[in-house]
Amino acid sequence: MGVGTVVEPVVRVDEFMVEDGSGHKIPITKALLKGTEIGKHADDPERSEYLVRVKWIETVPLDKAVKEKGFFGNQNTVAKPTSPKWNYMVDRLKERFGVS
Repeated sequence: MGVGTVVEPVVRVDEFMVEDGSGHKIPITKALLKGTEIGKHADDPERSEYLVRVKWIETVPLDKAVKEKGFFGNQNTVAKPTSPKWNYMVDRLKERFGVS
């Protein structure tokens, strides 16, 4: 779990570039990853995953994740809660992560 800033626009999974072990940029779908399903639907804009590059400000291990009653929950990896009803959660996370 973490808090970060999105630093590049969203792209379809097959357009997201990462560095391989030798410093060359390659599509993430060509990288050696533990998961085997990434890019499975890259040729279908409706079903493809979309990725953004994030600069992490602060992270914690999963067993230290912040969980409180009333927090916003989302299955997505990245979310930007903007509804006023999420202000409490955003303020608490800023406090817990020490960011402003």
